[in-house]
Amino acid sequence: MRPFLDHPAVWKGEELSRHSEWSAPFGSLSVEEIRNRLESGPGAILLRGFPIGDHTKDSAREAFREWNRSLGTLLSQNEKGDTVFDVSDAGFGKNDPRTRGPNTNQKLSFHTDRCDVISFLCWKQAMSGGENELISSMHLYNEIASRRPELLTVLNESFVYKRHSVDLGNAQPFCEQPIISFEQDHFACSFLRVLIDRAHADPELPDLMPEQIEAMDFLESIANEPGQAFHFRQEPGDVLLLNNWVTLHRRSAFEDFEDPEEKRCLFRIWLSMPNSRPLDSRFRANFGATGAGEIRGGFPVESSSSP
Repeated sequence: MRPFLDHPAVWKGEELSRHSEWSAPFGSLSVEEIRNRLESGPGAILLRGFPIGDHTKDSAREAFREWNRSLGTLLSQNEKGDTVFDVSDAGFGKNDPRTRGPNTNQKLSFHTDRCDVISFLCWKQAMSGGENELISSMHLYNEIASRRPELLTVLNESFVYKRHSVDLGNAQPFCEQPIISFEQDHFACSFLRVLIDRAHADPELPDLMPEQIEAMDFLESIANEPGQAFHFRQEPGDVLLLNNWVTLHRRSAFEDFEDPEEKRCLFRIWLSMPNSRPLDSRFRANFGATGAGEIRGGFPVESSSSP
């Protein structure tokens, strides 16, 4: 593995808030500037002031979708081909197959999504909680390199991911990909432990090795240390953009308003970026392509759902 990483996307906790490329008024940055900040800068941008006051909920969702089209290619987030997902508490039961982290009010673990860039617009915020937490995966790499460098080799191994419960257009029962990798000197971290743990629990799929469990536990233990992550609360009209290859994200548990019209809701879009980095070939099964700038990520659309 590589020595310590030196890059604008290496930041620790509150350092991000002081980064000159972290925050800007919505509409003040060009498309190219946004793309460059995500790929070659801190990998995270907060744009304040999307004009939600000019919209209904439906028209705000559509305006946000159209704005994202200028940045990259919108990806499907389910088997139907929907390109915008409403992140809100749907109130499904614990054992309901439709239940997934983003549609509950529970705390989530640090993770990445199946896209180059994830884009959120806050429509309504919760009565309390729902705090954003971001961490630089390049910083995590450096921390592991300093404390347990042998675990970086383990994190570069192939981990088995079980097919997502909502990935209904995917015929593959599982895929294999690394958590940390390099391709042509470009760093990439991809991590969704819930699917790795589901694969490990499935008797029909390969088991994790003890050292793989140890490596994931160690990565998460560092991420959970005080001061490692950046905490803030996305407010209505805030647009948050994250490069999934250099950041991990999660949100805290929240308590909603009783009025359905006032409940917490963020619009989420997955983007494949034209200026994206090349990836390790092992990502092809899950992302569909690995070349720099190629369209990749999202969920396959079922043939019966295709227009």
